[in-house]
Amino acid sequence: MTTAVTGGLSVDSAELRGFRQVQQLAYACAEAVAARLEPGITEREAARMQREWLRERGVRDWFHLPFAWFGDRTAFVNFRIPLQFFPTNRRLEPGMPFILDMAPVYDGYTADIGYSGSLGISPVQDRLMADLEAHRELILREVRERRPLREIYEDVDRLMVRQGYANRHRAYPFGVIAHKVDRVKERRWSPHVFGFGTQSLKGLASDALHGHRDGWSPLWSPYRFSDHPPQPGLWAVEPHLGFRGTGAKFEEILVVTDSRDPEQSAFWLDDDLPHVRRWAEEK
Repeated sequence: MTTAVTGGLSVDSAELRGFRQVQQLAYACAEAVAARLEPGITEREAARMQREWLRERGVRDWFHLPFAWFGDRTAFVNFRIPLQFFPTNRRLEPGMPFILDMAPVYDGYTADIGYSGSLGISPVQDRLMADLEAHRELILREVRERRPLREIYEDVDRLMVRQGYANRHRAYPFGVIAHKVDRVKERRWSPHVFGFGTQSLKGLASDALHGHRDGWSPLWSPYRFSDHPPQPGLWAVEPHLGFRGTGAKFEEILVVTDSRDPEQSAFWLDDDLPHVRRWAEEK
């Protein structure tokens, strides 16, 4: 079920409030689970904590089940195959960075978020997180300019190089920095395939089919199929930086419309998120 996003879709529309609510719920889960992490907890246990927290609050379906990455796995060191993304028995240690990533569906609305933190102090990850602010600004500015997605991806790459970092979202399937998210038809029983909800996969496949016909892709990648202007809709965007075995990212929804007003043509769904608050406090 695809969400129609037009210039008439305002920041306060009921449709966007639904997406904002589930994104806030996911980030609240990330903060709650992060506060409970302690030495010896495994990635699998952290992923289960996310699932249980969200299920207790009414989540019954997922775009994908929660992930957790600890230590050098936050930078996807030596990741070669998709199975390496799934949680392992890696145990958390003092000073170790971590990333929590979850994509719940609630009341038919989807979110996909990434939360970076550390058990104690991690100066490298702190610097990575601070430098991610420039990527959030660059992405929004160039989407408003209607630059092709592939070119924006390349500009993100160039900014990372100037900052001295490695692009770690390139390790994701198809090297994506973002993908479209839509409303999901609710079912009494929602099975999963390799950790992904079947209803959400159907929606993404439908977007891919329609996009192929019309000359666009629901995947924002460095490849030719993303060589088109931003398509109106909701995009889960996740720039991911890596430096010597430490990784950091944020992931949140960017709204793209067909408005001719630059400020309404694209905007972040919500600025009241942990990483945005962190940047404001640091200033």
